[in-house]
Amino acid sequence: MNPRSDLAVYASHPASSRGRRHPEVPAPTRSEYQRDRDRIVHSTAFRRLVYKTQVFLNHEGDLFRTRLTHSLEVAQLGRSIARSLHIDEDLVEAISLAHDLGHTPFGHAGQDALHGCMADHGGFEHNLQSLRVVDQLEERYPQYDGLNLTFETREGILKHCSRAHAQQLEQAEPGGVGARFLRREQPSLEAQLCNLADEIAYNAHDIDDGVRSGLITLAQLGEVPLFDQYRHAAQAMHPHLGESAMHRRLLFEAIRLMLSAQVYDVIDATSAALARVAPGNADAVRQSPPLVMFSDSMREQSVVLKRFLFKNLYRHPQVMETTGRAQQIVRDLFAAYRQAPQEMKPAFAQQASAGDSTLKARAIADFIAGMTDRFAAREHERLTGQRLLD
Repeated sequence: MNPRSDLAVYASHPASSRGRRHPEVPAPTRSEYQRDRDRIVHSTAFRRLVYKTQVFLNHEGDLFRTRLTHSLEVAQLGRSIARSLHIDEDLVEAISLAHDLGHTPFGHAGQDALHGCMADHGGFEHNLQSLRVVDQLEERYPQYDGLNLTFETREGILKHCSRAHAQQLEQAEPGGVGARFLRREQPSLEAQLCNLADEIAYNAHDIDDGVRSGLITLAQLGEVPLFDQYRHAAQAMHPHLGESAMHRRLLFEAIRLMLSAQVYDVIDATSAALARVAPGNADAVRQSPPLVMFSDSMREQSVVLKRFLFKNLYRHPQVMETTGRAQQIVRDLFAAYRQAPQEMKPAFAQQASAGDSTLKARAIADFIAGMTDRFAAREHERLTGQRLLD
């Protein structure tokens, strides 16, 4: 395809991509990043996200966010901001849709439990697992394992990485996606934007889900200036929203206004940073300090919101009680599969039986991480005879 004339010089131009690990003939009608997005959408791991949860587990209600709806919300926010910044929307969307592919069942509770199980074998990082999914675990093509995504999409998926894991990646792929963590460089603007869009999305939808669940109230949210100012603004513009029957609409309107303010803040703060640093191309972005950002004021307000959610929602006794049972499921599954690898699906059982203790543990972690909430609960009941989640 022809070079994109609508993109800024500092954007990740698809025609200048560092390419794929397995070279392929370019598509006649799609850019490289469009192809990445399409491969992600059609992947098995992406479909599983509909039954993997954020804060509230899948059995607790049909209207709470899942990893799939969260990823779609991140993509929507990311594309809106990318368009104003003149960076590649398709790359932003691809990274957004893939960034949670490696998440375990049961949200962060499952991740923490699996990390504990893997403590003697390198631990478990969900960003690294997302990369494993697109590089190795997806089995869709005859020529290679994984989805064979571009370097830029893979770089964006690997949001965080420990130094030890970065060194392992660098050894396997010199100058690849692990190198920036060793060089202390930044990823592309598109990847930086996905990181911030992720934060904006989960803060907003956790307010919504928290109020819907009854675990937090509009009155409590008066402690959060970032939300409360837009609640008052919504009620001033629409006085009838103060009626008790209209509180859901009041919540939605306040969140909408808050999201818009954050989006415009990111556009303004990032545009100012780009004007100040003036990177001449995408590689210059990697040598610069972080460029996609909130203003100082919005960052401070966002931190207050996150602290509120941590204290009042994520650490709520009802959430913690369910979290404990979810973590027990993951730990019990790991122990059961170590004792009897043949209980896993054949491909994982074969890998577990053929390797040393670390490879065996990694195969078990791959199998568990790929589970949905309800499959993990059913497997646990099958193997232990216990039903921990109704």
